[in-house]
Formats: sequence, C-alpha cells, structure tokens
Amino acid sequence: MKHFNLLSIILVIVLATSYIDAFTRNDFPEDFLFGAGTSAYQWEGAANEDGRTPSVWDTTSHCYNGSNGDIACDGYHKYKEDVKLMAEMGLESFRFSISWSRLIPNGRGRINPKGLLFYKNLIKELRSHGIEPHVTLYHYDLPQSLEDEYGGWINHKIIEDFTAFADVCFREFGEDVKLWTTINEATIFAFAFYGKDVRYGNCTTGNYCMETYIAGHNMLLAHASASNLYKLKYKSKQRGSIGLSIFALGLTPYTNSKDDEIATQRAKAFLYGWMLKPLVFGDYPDEMKRTLGSRLPVFSEEESEQVKGSSDFVGIIHYTTVYVTNQPAPYIFPSSTNKDFFTDMGAYIISTGNSSSFVVRSCNSAETY
Repeated sequence: MKHFNLLSIILVIVLATSYIDAFTRNDFPEDFLFGAGTSAYQWEGAANEDGRTPSVWDTTSHCYNGSNGDIACDGYHKYKEDVKLMAEMGLESFRFSISWSRLIPNGRGRINPKGLLFYKNLIKELRSHGIEPHVTLYHYDLPQSLEDEYGGWINHKIIEDFTAFADVCFREFGEDVKLWTTINEATIFAFAFYGKDVRYGNCTTGNYCMETYIAGHNMLLAHASASNLYKLKYKSKQRGSIGLSIFALGLTPYTNSKDDEIATQRAKAFLYGWMLKPLVFGDYPDEMKRTLGSRLPVFSEEESEQVKGSSDFVGIIHYTTVYVTNQPAPYIFPSSTNKDFFTDMGAYIISTGNSSSFVVRSCNSAETY
C-alpha cells in the first residue's frame, strides 16, 4: 500500500514535469503549499497497539472480510522514514488525521499518553523538515464505543463529544499546528455512510429516509462548535485557521436541454449547497427544503448563527467531473452508495465506463434502471 501511494505521487510528479513549460512554481502564490495527504486509518496501522481501541472503520473493514487498516502503511512505526521521503520530494505540507480512538480510547475522558506522544513526535518531525502539518480532526474513524453507545453522527450527543476531542487536540498540538480541518469530505461522509442499506460501522440496517440529513446536520453543528471553541479559546494565541472540507464533483449538463440544466442546478444544491449555504448564510438551500420537507432538520436561530461564518476556509476535495441529466442513466458511484440521496436530488450522474443496472430505493418505492 505504501509503495503504491509513493508510486502514485511519483507518477504525478513525472506528469507535472512533462508540462513544465506550462506551469512553474512561480505561477503559484508564494504562500501556496504543495503537499500530500492521508488519513489515520489508511496510513498508521498499529491498530491494536499502545492503547488504541477500535473505530468504526476497524469494525466495518473486518465485518466484510475485505482489506483493512491493521497494518496499512505502518506509518505509526515508520513515520520518520515517511517524513524523510516527503522532504526529499520537496513537499511543503502534510495533511493527516488524528485517530480519535488512539488519542482518547473511550471516545471521551482519559487521554492515551502513547497516542499523544505519537502525534507530538510526528508533528515535531514534520516541523524539523520544514513541512507544514495540516491536521484533520475527523476522517470517518469514530470510536466504536460511541457508535455502540448512541449511534454516532445520527445522535445530537456527538456534538459535545467531538468538541471535547477537538479541545484536546487544540490544546496539545495547537502551538505547532496552524491549519485545522474539522471533518473530511463532510458531504460524501453523510450520504455514503448514513441512510443506506448497511449502517457504517456495525453491519445493521439504518433508516433510509432520515439518517443522511440528520448526520449532515450534526456534522455542521459539531464543526461549528469546535470551530467557535478554537476561535474563542485558542486562535488569538495560536494564530491558526480552521475549516470544513467537502467532496466536490465537477458537474456539467449532459445536453443543452433546459431539463438537464435544471437538474444540474439541483445537483449543485444537494452536493455543494447542503453544506456551503449553512456555512455562509446559516440555512439550507431552498431546493432541499422544498424537496425534503420535514425530513430535513431545521436550524434554530441560535444554531444558525453558530454555523454561519464558522469556517475560515472551505476545503475542496475534487477527483473528477461528471455529466448530469434529468433522465435515468447509469450510475457513477459504487453500488453500496446511498441511492435515496440521489433520488431526492432528482438528478442522474452519467457513468461513461459502466452501464450496469442499479436499484434506486426511495422512501415509498423501488425502481430499477
């Protein structure tokens, strides 16, 4: 896995150098950072070592007998080697996530000293090589104990626990970390892992109609809570920035028809506006409110004010651009992805490489395309 990741980075560099006449470092702002990124579960390994307890990723990966992060890239043991490789490649930043269940094994309460030491050492190693650490607080790895206790992100209790976890991270690492992302790809996390056939983390059936939007709502509130805590308690001294990241497909109408243009606007409302409009204006897009009605949670006046303006930046994770149409069409996402969300959206994403059929399950019916 590690060699594959490094090969991918090298391939990008080779491709970039082949277009050296088109772009150079001077074409980017002086403070622009070129770097790499990963998540704790995909990189660290050492899943059962030094006090770390299972997260929902551990449970899910073992539940389906697929690949898992028990060893992964073994970054927990080989972080010095990895940082040296980053420095030799000329990377200026490294975005990594904190394993909540490594730092706070029970999800709340006691801090694991060995977990704390690992992250302090990693950050120190990055700094010593001139690499800017960018910390993601949450990359899908909720402590399994919290999932078992109250269902994770579909329960309002997650806001208090996430904020307490963030507080520990700000206090312990904030002197050396100036870039914080609260939740990675909040949009895809909400619709891909909640409100689908199998609940992320425990192999049980979930509620098709509500969970996606409840989880997304709680993510926005948890982000706002942690962000506002940082700004009130730490920002003036630590002088860092904090934001949320979303998954953003590029969306283009499949044809020049009015219907496809309108469908693309609906897709933008659901895939972008769902998280971005509350961060800027304190409420959900009108398209979502009209479509979902009572299934979409409502911000109280106080919550709206907390969420609005809570991000210093918005991280955009972009992999591909797709076509959007108003007509039923082959689906681009894996068959395990939440079909109800896209049925609610009322727009279809064209897959250019796979024409296999799929089932769209709505709250009242099921249709096969």
